[in-house]
Amino acid sequence: MDYIRKEANGQLAFTQSTDFLKIPSCLYGFHNESTSVKTAKSGRTVFCFEGSLDASEENLLCSCGSKMHVNNHPSINLRHLPFGGSLSCVTFTRNQYACPKCGSTKMQFISFKAPGHMITEELYQYTRDLLASGVYTNKEVAELTGLGKNTVKDIDKERLRELYTTNDGKLIKPEKPAKFLGIDEFKLHNGYRYATHIIDMETGHILWIAGGKKKQVVYDFIEHVGLKWMDQVEAVACDMNSDFQEAFEEKCPHIQPVFDYFHIVKNFNDKVVSEVRKDEQRRLYEEGNVEAARALKKTRYILMSSRKTLQSKDADAREERQIHKGSSLFKTDSIVRKEGYEERYDALLQENQLLFTLDLIKEKLNLAYSRKDEAIMAEDIISIMDMCKATGNPHFLWFERLLSNHFEGIIAHATYDIS
Repeated sequence: MDYIRKEANGQLAFTQSTDFLKIPSCLYGFHNESTSVKTAKSGRTVFCFEGSLDASEENLLCSCGSKMHVNNHPSINLRHLPFGGSLSCVTFTRNQYACPKCGSTKMQFISFKAPGHMITEELYQYTRDLLASGVYTNKEVAELTGLGKNTVKDIDKERLRELYTTNDGKLIKPEKPAKFLGIDEFKLHNGYRYATHIIDMETGHILWIAGGKKKQVVYDFIEHVGLKWMDQVEAVACDMNSDFQEAFEEKCPHIQPVFDYFHIVKNFNDKVVSEVRKDEQRRLYEEGNVEAARALKKTRYILMSSRKTLQSKDADAREERQIHKGSSLFKTDSIVRKEGYEERYDALLQENQLLFTLDLIKEKLNLAYSRKDEAIMAEDIISIMDMCKATGNPHFLWFERLLSNHFEGIIAHATYDIS
């Protein structure tokens, strides 16, 4: 029940009314005759506007030249713009025309229906605007509009195709030159195939996407934008994929490859920290020191984390922050984060010299990547390489070779702070 404001003798008064608002007149050719309220499966309120269309195709001709006649009146339901937290839809019947001569049929044209979707043009445009804002994820847009996630995904793909591709499906050549590029591969759905994307590091715009992670991806991108466009590029952020680095050096030797902190630390954690922990645990078991070996069990996450991360976890524990919310339906209890991450980490370092060396290298890497001068950063990286050599451990020696082989691209981060 709504309250309608009226003016009487210069005074404002409110009267009750059972009438609903009429559908906006922007739906050309639609006449709202009644309104009902329903509840969607999600529990949200849905305002259903029932009405009719103008019959503007009375003299419709078939392709064979015969006049078509109304054959049926099927109903149609289109999702419309949400009202606050409530959803809305429009329901009406439209004419189905049939040709008495050839038997072909045609449906009445709906001017406000979005092509390819069972929604109004207004909702379609509203969804596109939300996606274009960059503020909301596709999931959040689906919640705001009440549309299914696949519908939102399709609308987003249509929007991106219009922005970045030509009529034949090829990517549009970027109008403005990029100063810094970023290139990385990612796994496709089945995990056995890869694709590569290249982005403008300053704007975040995707410039190229192609299957595979070999040199050909870079060659095709350079051919797409042209060497004149590539002359404006100063540096490219990438991982230690030698194919990407070699392809840029072959075609555009003036571009400086930059190896970022994330990929260096990931290699260190996966190939050094993880392997050293397993070797040390195995050695302690062989020496009969079962208690020390068990202390290393389930410490991979702690050893890979920075001290700042561990301190943050302990702070969460002191505030009794939940990491899992209990459910009465599934009969599970809430789990509160436990304290003692940093204390356990310090205990591990005190008991094992190699683990202590791991910690020193992590701190030095973090310091090196904060430098703004290549000469100072080079000293830090050389110091890390010397520490790795001093251990004589094969895993540390592998990391020393990694730093040595990519030395120039690593210290370039001090000049080009891109990642």
